[in-house]
Amino acid sequence: MTLLPLPALTDNYIWMLHNGQEALVVDPGEARPVLEALERESLTLHTILVTHHHGDHTGGVPILREATGASVYGPAHENMPEPITRLMEGDRVHALGWDFTVIDVPGHTAGHIAFYAAPAAAKPLLFCGDTLFSAGCGRLFEGTPAQMLDSLHKLSSLPDDTRVCCTHEYTLSNLKFALAVEPSNQALADYDMHCRSLRANSTPTLPSNMLLERNINPFLRTHLSSVADAVQSHDAAGVAAAGVFATLRQWKNNFQ
Repeated sequence: MTLLPLPALTDNYIWMLHNGQEALVVDPGEARPVLEALERESLTLHTILVTHHHGDHTGGVPILREATGASVYGPAHENMPEPITRLMEGDRVHALGWDFTVIDVPGHTAGHIAFYAAPAAAKPLLFCGDTLFSAGCGRLFEGTPAQMLDSLHKLSSLPDDTRVCCTHEYTLSNLKFALAVEPSNQALADYDMHCRSLRANSTPTLPSNMLLERNINPFLRTHLSSVADAVQSHDAAGVAAAGVFATLRQWKNNFQ
């Protein structure tokens, strides 16, 4: 099975998984990159997975469904381009011989979901939309800090070798912030150098993996003193009022 990040819009990735004949795509914000990849690889689109309702994740769905007849799956409680099979935590989607389990991950949006597969012959795979980014997490547009923290705990509990397929190339900006939080984190500094080299050659920084994210992502590390102390030093009043995670997320919102 081949995994491809298809660049789209300004900084999105549409993830494509294919077996040489059939393909699935995740969060197609526009149709053109998918149609071009299908033609280039001589593939038939079988399945479209959608994590949340934002237009940069759903914009290409109607054209792709009309052009290919692909089945579309998405969150149960968000405004989606119909017709669509609606899913919630514990539901499964069988596609290309793999079973994808649905995980509810509210926070970025109220009904955001993720898709997780653990096939016997490949490393586990997580399509996490805008909930988890490499070295970061999504903004809280609709959910609460407590919801997002719980969602990130769910994802962080997945196996170390889980491939983390985020949907934006935000890694360098996230790393800049993460280094401001944990300047003494050597794993973080090493990863920053690695990602800078990748981007200098126009290579995606993704997918990441879950072990790496637990070592470098401040939003998965708020229970550690290195992160909690930095957040306390940045905004003690915010920590007292809203807690470490909420204050960290607000710090990131305003970070330059």
